[in-house]
Amino acid sequence: MTRRLEEIVARFGGNLRGDGSLAINGLATLETATAGKLSFLANPKYRGQLATTRAAAVILSAEMAEHCPTAAIITPQPYLYFAYVSKFLAEGPLPPAGIHPSAVVESAIPASVSVGPQVWIGQDVCLGENTVIGAQCRISAGAWIGADCQLYPGVTVYAGSRIGCRAIIHSGAVIGADGFGFARAPDGAWVKIAQTGRVVIGDDVEIGANTTIDRGALEDTIIGDGVKLDNQIQVGHNVQIGAHTAMAGCVGIAGSAKIGAGCTVGGAAVILGHLTLADGVNVSSGTLVGKSISTPGSYTGTVPFMAHDDWLKNFSRLRHLDAMADKIRALEKRLAELEKI
Repeated sequence: MTRRLEEIVARFGGNLRGDGSLAINGLATLETATAGKLSFLANPKYRGQLATTRAAAVILSAEMAEHCPTAAIITPQPYLYFAYVSKFLAEGPLPPAGIHPSAVVESAIPASVSVGPQVWIGQDVCLGENTVIGAQCRISAGAWIGADCQLYPGVTVYAGSRIGCRAIIHSGAVIGADGFGFARAPDGAWVKIAQTGRVVIGDDVEIGANTTIDRGALEDTIIGDGVKLDNQIQVGHNVQIGAHTAMAGCVGIAGSAKIGAGCTVGGAAVILGHLTLADGVNVSSGTLVGKSISTPGSYTGTVPFMAHDDWLKNFSRLRHLDAMADKIRALEKRLAELEKI
């Protein structure tokens, strides 16, 4: 969607420098931008690209504005501003409201809801106004989905799950499947434990493709407001994730872990069951969290994980182990020679 530069500034603020009537039809990096594109500069190391960029305008901070040869939007947080503009330019018409002839809908739903081809909606399902249910989604009995949500094709929502307003759920996500709960019998067989809790998801949550969130065994699995989950994440039963926490792809969270608000978890990190992470904890990619974390900060490592700064210090020493071993052998040899005197 094409917007004038002055429209963008009127919507999101910032100081406009240059021709506000410039038409912006998309976003691009400083290096690849062409006429009509809006770019941004958030990292000073890319400042040199300003001189050669062909962007129509650039979003940047006041400190960088003097180096910009094009029109500019000056703001204290260029990357955040870019995020807002990206959504603004991507806005397009929603699918038309109504139920596709091939869909099976067993509940009364608002006239503003869009239901795509081959969707199944079970009994006693509640859908909020203006929600979009993509093709081949499956929503089981008693599920509740709030207003202004978008479910992309192929999402599965199990019975009794509750999803707040303005959720975005990508294809292949499964909400409310049984948690992994079994008891071992004397003969070695596994006896399934009925999973009778729900999944309860807050407002403004985004869930990536093929991510799975298991229902609770007895109590609910809870995902707080504003949580952002990337693709292929596994959230075990009874897990609680605090508001505005974000997780990258392939994170695995075992059952009954409690993760605080405002945390970040890097890709492929693993959080073991029944642990608690305080608010404001940042877990690096690939880290195995094997015990609870009570202090905010960054944590990195496998076995054992530790405070990020300590890990960096220890790893830098680890790289020099061979040289240190050579020095120790030389010192031992010299000491042995001195003892002979």
